[in-house]
Amino acid sequence: MADQENCVRVTRAAKKRAAAVNAEDQPANKKRVVLGELSNLSNVVVSVNPSLKPESQKPKGKSKTKVKRALVPTKEETKTTKKEDVEPDVDIDEKSDDPQMCGPYVSDIYEYLHKMEVDPKRRPIPDYIEKIQKDVSVNMRGILVDWLVEVAEEYKLVSDTLYLTVSYIDRYLSLNALNRQRLQLLGVSSMLIASKYEEISPPNVEDFCYITDNTYTKDEVVKMEADILKSLKFELGNPTIKTFLRRFTRVAQEDYKASNLQLEFLGYYLAELSLLDYACIKFLPSLVAASVIFLARFIIRPSKNPWTSTLRQYSGYRPSDIKECALIIHDLYLSRRGGTLQAVREKYKQHKFKCVATMPSSPEIPLCYFEDIEG
Repeated sequence: MADQENCVRVTRAAKKRAAAVNAEDQPANKKRVVLGELSNLSNVVVSVNPSLKPESQKPKGKSKTKVKRALVPTKEETKTTKKEDVEPDVDIDEKSDDPQMCGPYVSDIYEYLHKMEVDPKRRPIPDYIEKIQKDVSVNMRGILVDWLVEVAEEYKLVSDTLYLTVSYIDRYLSLNALNRQRLQLLGVSSMLIASKYEEISPPNVEDFCYITDNTYTKDEVVKMEADILKSLKFELGNPTIKTFLRRFTRVAQEDYKASNLQLEFLGYYLAELSLLDYACIKFLPSLVAASVIFLARFIIRPSKNPWTSTLRQYSGYRPSDIKECALIIHDLYLSRRGGTLQAVREKYKQHKFKCVATMPSSPEIPLCYFEDIEG
C-alpha cells in the first residue's frame, strides 16, 4: 500500500513538471491585431517576462547596452545627421499622412507618374481647337473652365476633381467635334465622372442638372457621361498638375523652418489660373507644376533666384525648360491674359487662402533667373 502511494506521488509530481515544461515551451496566446493598429516594428524593443526564463538564460548587461544604443545616437550618427541637415532628403517624412509622400515609395511612385503623363492616350492634342473644333473657340473653353471653378466651390469638391474635369474636357474635345450648345453639358458630365473618381460623396446627376438651371435633362447628362467614358476608353486616372505640385511644394519649402501656407496657397492659385489658358495645354502637368513653384517663390521673394539645385533635382527641370510656361502664368497672374475670367481670382481673394490673389508682383521676371544652374 505504501509503495502504491509513493508511486502515485511520483507520477503526480512528474505530471506537474511536464506540464510546467510544456507551458514554458509553448508561446503565449497572441491577441489578433487589426491592420490599422500595426506599427513600424523596426525600432520596437520586445520585452520578455523574466519569470518565464530560468536564471541562466536571463539577459544581463548586453540588452541594456543595446537599448541605450538604439535611443542615443553615436558620434558617427550625429555627424551623419548634421550632414543631412545641410542637404535634406525631402522624401524622408515620417509624419506625412499622405501615402504618396511616404519615403520608401515616393521616388518609385513619381517615376511611374512621369511615365504616365507622357502617354499619348492620356494627353490632349495641343491644338485641338484649330484642328478638330469648328464651333468651339479658345474663349469659350476659358469661360467654361472658369464657371466650373465656381461649381466645384459650390459643391465643395476637392481640387483634384477640378483638374481631372478639365483634363477630361480637353481630351474629349481632342477626339470629337462639339456644338457650342453642348459645351456646358460636356463640362458638367466631365465633372460628374471626376467626382465619382475622386470624391467620397459625389454630387448626383440632379445636382449637375440644377447647376445648369436645368438646361439639360438627367438623360442628357447620363448619355454624355457614357459618351465621354467611351471616348476616353475608361482611362481616367491621369496625373494632374496638382499631383506633382504636392511634391514640388514640399521641396520648395526646404528653406523655410515651418510649412509656409502662403507659398502653398499661392501655388494652388497659379496652378488653377493655368487651367484657364488654352496655351498651357501643350505643357506636361509636371512642367506646369514646376513653373508654378518657380513663379510662387519669385512673387514672395523677387530679389532671390527662385530656382535651386534641389528643385532641379526633384522636378527634373532646368530654369530654361520652364521659361515659356512660367511667363504665360505670370501674365495670367497680372491679368495680362484672361483678365475677364474672375472665378479663380475671387476664390483666392478669400482669407482662408490668405488672400494670395491680392499679392503684388514685379511686372517682369529677370531673364537671368532662367539661366541654367550648373551642378
